[in-house]
Amino acid sequence: MKISLDIGRAQLSKAGEELCGDSIEVVRTRSSTIVVLSDGLGSGVKANILSSLTTKTAATMLRMGGEIEEVIETLAQTLPTCRVRKLAYSTFSILQVMASGRAYLVEYDNPEAFLGHGEQLKEVSRNRRIINDKDVSEAFFELQEGDWLVLISDGVVHAGIGGVLSQGWGWQGVRGFLLELAAKNLDAAVWARELIERCRQLYAGRPGDDASVVVVRALCPRQVTVLIGPPADRSLDALVVGKLVHSPGTKVVCGGTTASIVARVLGRKIEVDLSTRSDRVPPVGFISGIDLVTEGTLTVLYALEHLRQDVPLETLQKARDGASRLAATLLRADWVHFIVGLAVNPAAAGGYKRQTIERLIDLLRHMGKEVTAEYH
Repeated sequence: MKISLDIGRAQLSKAGEELCGDSIEVVRTRSSTIVVLSDGLGSGVKANILSSLTTKTAATMLRMGGEIEEVIETLAQTLPTCRVRKLAYSTFSILQVMASGRAYLVEYDNPEAFLGHGEQLKEVSRNRRIINDKDVSEAFFELQEGDWLVLISDGVVHAGIGGVLSQGWGWQGVRGFLLELAAKNLDAAVWARELIERCRQLYAGRPGDDASVVVVRALCPRQVTVLIGPPADRSLDALVVGKLVHSPGTKVVCGGTTASIVARVLGRKIEVDLSTRSDRVPPVGFISGIDLVTEGTLTVLYALEHLRQDVPLETLQKARDGASRLAATLLRADWVHFIVGLAVNPAAAGGYKRQTIERLIDLLRHMGKEVTAEYH
């Protein structure tokens, strides 16, 4: 894995509409990440249905290995051009980024995406071609660590038109604001929210169109190593602790007995933060040099539940309990390595613990993360 992608999205519905007529779909697999932004014709429920159909169709077909020609052909047959207004029922921007960093961008009637690095824009060489009577532009490029890419719908470009800005914000106006945000080195989610909030201000709180933003930041892959459970052979205690402390990235210890082993081997103290206790999960601990110390099976089980329920990362990060913090740590990771101890605790169901860990590993892999495990 060459890069990690931090992806943030934000939307603004047209004034008077409960549903946004734009749709965004993000699909992560082990080989690539696919982002689709679609703008449905008009606004409200009908536009939302049209744009949702576009994003889900495109993302599903690409994930299954379909070629872009097949995707556009399917969309052309499913969403014909409006005969009266001579407009596409749904426009789209599609970004596919391989694990190697190789990226493919195709755009149909949406504003051009912005590609930058740090505080500078980068040139994107686009080719235009006709696919099933659709005039599309496409680009191939490499995403490097530090690069960012922003997809927008035309509601962003039109922000302020006829009001705060007579001609609207325009592509150049959006460009200038993006470079201001790039200088702040914000998380993708915060970046997207800032851009949409500026749109809201330009529309004077009464958006004249749906507006959508997707921010993609290329980062160094984030690695997490989790030590859970003591090894079956006590003579391996120092070995597994050594593997943990010498691993790159974030270090996590799950289990009271396991934490005691880590503290003993490292010659450090364990402190308990009682303020992190919840009704369901025991409090987290602290060991110098370890990023997160939690209780064992129960915490892992509730962390698994959070991930299964697709609890947003922002919600997990605001919570202080061990299960939420473990789930957030795993959700942010690109590569997770588990060091699993096989010692049997007479007071606990050892088989259940192993089963919970295996379920967690399967789920993380299904989410497109690289997951490895070793057992001692």
